[in-house]
Amino acid sequence: MSPGAQGHLAMLAFSALVAGSFSLGAMVANDIAPSAITALRFCLGAALVGLITYLRGGFRTGDFAAPWRYLILGGLFAFYFVMMFEGLKTAPPVSAASVFTLVPVMSAIFAWFLLRQVMTGRMAAALAIGAAGALWVIFRADLSALLGFDVGRGEVIYFIGCVSHAIYTPMVRRLNRGESIYSFTFGMLVAGSIVLLIYAAPDLVVTQWAALPRMVWVTLAYVVIIATAATALLLQFATLRLPSAKVMAYTYLTPTWVIVWEIALGNGVPSVLTLGGVALTIFALLMLLRDDGAVPKAG
Repeated sequence: MSPGAQGHLAMLAFSALVAGSFSLGAMVANDIAPSAITALRFCLGAALVGLITYLRGGFRTGDFAAPWRYLILGGLFAFYFVMMFEGLKTAPPVSAASVFTLVPVMSAIFAWFLLRQVMTGRMAAALAIGAAGALWVIFRADLSALLGFDVGRGEVIYFIGCVSHAIYTPMVRRLNRGESIYSFTFGMLVAGSIVLLIYAAPDLVVTQWAALPRMVWVTLAYVVIIATAATALLLQFATLRLPSAKVMAYTYLTPTWVIVWEIALGNGVPSVLTLGGVALTIFALLMLLRDDGAVPKAG
């Protein structure tokens, strides 16, 4: 399998796993402070990735040179997750997923400034088609719902976090100096943990951990193992093999995956017409698969 194909497969898994955070996060967003659950998930995620790195041969000399790089990346990633949980206090999961679909365009813009990555005509068309398909899915094929869309406070809060996510993607390529995805992800998670432990200290102290609902712990286990450690590894892996705009284009599949999660959790089944939106997102991804080119090595 070519490096490009590996990157696409990683992002396909990434989009499905990230979607679970929206549905599960919305269920517990009002039961625990966003900063507290995010701090805990980063600390546990760092421990998990550190163990994986150790089992795969450990760290190399120089892996943690210029530690300021990890503080930047960890800060960006931590800020995104805090704002996500804050937004999910009031934003429905599918509505939040619609905001997430704005990340690819923002990522492409930041990639031009940071990496001078130029978007091809095919890529631009794919992003546009993917956006249309995502919106079709998000609003359940209801044109009146689309035209009457009213952005709420939760969506605005989450959008601010998505800006951070869009910057994070090209910054990974900009700041990586040849470190493995395992040690690089570990450094980012440790740095993010430090930032969050300082920021979330008051919330961590006042949280009644023993009294939290069981669903909070289920969600925490998911976001630590899957939505933090696994997706961070997948994102780092894909970013070093694909242009930033292509990496974030997979966010267009997230609303579709969120609907799948909502169905699995018993929250309703979308209409058959929404399958048209699914088809558009798949078509957009096929366009991206045909547009693979050489990706310069990070360094």
